[in-house]
Amino acid sequence: MPEVLMNGNSAIAEAAIRAGCQCYFGYPITPQNELSEYMALNLSRRKGCSFVQAESELAAINMVYGASAAGVRVMTSSSSPGISLKQEGISYLAANELPCVIVNMSRGGPGLGSISAAQSDYFQATRGGGHGDYRTIVLAPSSVPELAEFTHRAFDLADKYLVPVMILGDGMLGQMMEPVAFHHEAPEVFSVRSRSLRGAKGRPSRIFKTFTSKPAELEELNWSLFRRYQLIQKEETTSEAFLTDDARLIIVAFGIAARIARGAIKTVRAEGLKVGMLRPITLWPFPTEAVKEAAKKTKQFLVFEMNMGQMVDDVKLALEGKGKVSFYGRPGGVIPTPSEVARVISRIYVQEGLT
Repeated sequence: MPEVLMNGNSAIAEAAIRAGCQCYFGYPITPQNELSEYMALNLSRRKGCSFVQAESELAAINMVYGASAAGVRVMTSSSSPGISLKQEGISYLAANELPCVIVNMSRGGPGLGSISAAQSDYFQATRGGGHGDYRTIVLAPSSVPELAEFTHRAFDLADKYLVPVMILGDGMLGQMMEPVAFHHEAPEVFSVRSRSLRGAKGRPSRIFKTFTSKPAELEELNWSLFRRYQLIQKEETTSEAFLTDDARLIIVAFGIAARIARGAIKTVRAEGLKVGMLRPITLWPFPTEAVKEAAKKTKQFLVFEMNMGQMVDDVKLALEGKGKVSFYGRPGGVIPTPSEVARVISRIYVQEGLT
């Protein structure tokens, strides 16, 4: 399969079309507008597919709700404050066990913030974001090829577990261009999930609703979802280790920050510092066991993020007090350089007596 030079936003859109996405609903917001533009140009040309630029983020997520209820693969995308507006609808999708893919190309915050790349939506993504006892699978790509690969995986996971799946990127990943090879062809015939609203002729009617006046009924739904989340944690947790076998200091970083950290590690390795990295690929479920395994090799960890340390709690919870966690980050859309991170690594290495 030949490689194509594409920006990250367009790569997601092309991958979604090839994954069988039939419907896309969105509302413009920088820095993910290229995704909507690509869908407008390409998805709407395919027979049986729909692109709608909704009047608001609230309208878009409720259109996703309707399309998912009808049994088709559906996606929406936005950035930070736009995702905030979608949270009620995401909770409704989770409650009704309706799969969908949600893309967040994060920008600096809080508030409207800036259009520069940031990772300040980790809490929002991994803690559900909306109301109620629910979770969303969260995938954190670190390159344009991974954006394409993870988009296909996101649709498969959503259908497998009947949950919303979020791809958490950032403005840099959305705008940067890299060669991408697509390994799937867009389907000519679309499948429809059996559990959908397609008319009730010849069978009992189906109803999707989230309200009940019976607490016991709602409790059973919550337990049912909880058991599914446990299965997801068991089967779908993924991470990547980089030069951790002999590392005396392990960096934990995700997404674009992991690429920056990789460059920093190569620099300090050339200086003789034994540093490695653990990259969570699923932010939820978080790779707790991988962190515990890393703690068998070293007790020194550095969490590096483009925020104020939102992943630190998850790393500390995974370590259960069996490691020391430092943090370095830049918030608000400021993008650190590998040389900057390398200096931080060298300083911690000396301070902790790892030389």
